Amino acid sequence: MAAARALIVVDVQPDFLPGGSLPVGEGDAIIPGVWELMESNAFPVKVATQDWHPPEHASFASNHDGAEPLETIRLHGHDQILWPDHCVQGTPGAELYPQLPWTRVDAVIRKGTDPRVDSYSGFRNNWGPGGDRPPTGLAGYLRERDVEEVVICGLARDFCVQWTAEDAVEAGFRTTLVWDLTRSVDPSGDDELRSALEEQGVRIVEKAELTP
Repeated sequence: MAAARALIVVDVQPDFLPGGSLPVGEGDAIIPGVWELMESNAFPVKVATQDWHPPEHASFASNHDGAEPLETIRLHGHDQILWPDHCVQGTPGAELYPQLPWTRVDAVIRKGTDPRVDSYSGFRNNWGPGGDRPPTGLAGYLRERDVEEVVICGLARDFCVQWTAEDAVEAGFRTTLVWDLTRSVDPSGDDELRSALEEQGVRIVEKAELTP
């Protein structure tokens, strides 16, 4: 079987869009382009990631006495930003954004399900109590389908998209990030982020540059 190219749509969920509990500025601007890629026949394999937190999740500021959202604490030996409650399992904000063609997706990887550990990347959780980053199963799923290249879009550029792209490179996949189909929590760091990703081997393109 010929090597395949996979599309990875990261965390396009209502809580990360305008009106959500943790909105990414202009997050809704990516929707039309993401829709086009999901409908495209250029990707034999299409995967989505979905933040799916239990209410008692350790990354929620509400679960730490006296803490405020966006404070940073130490968790399992690493820095952890405390977030507003978001993408809580079974809530409307955690659902995949309903205006996208999810029937075209082959698999949905739910992440952040362990209440003790955050999970930005679609490939691995953040650091846990044992000091490791357990895999989500995405890398194995893609290899079983002879995927060698991944194309990544979604939210947010400077957290879940970034970590997914970095882990894709580390897992041995040729990795492309569609820059204009992502948005950042903090756009002021975008230039530095772009340089860092390119140095790690991530190819960055605009949607118009993607080859069929």
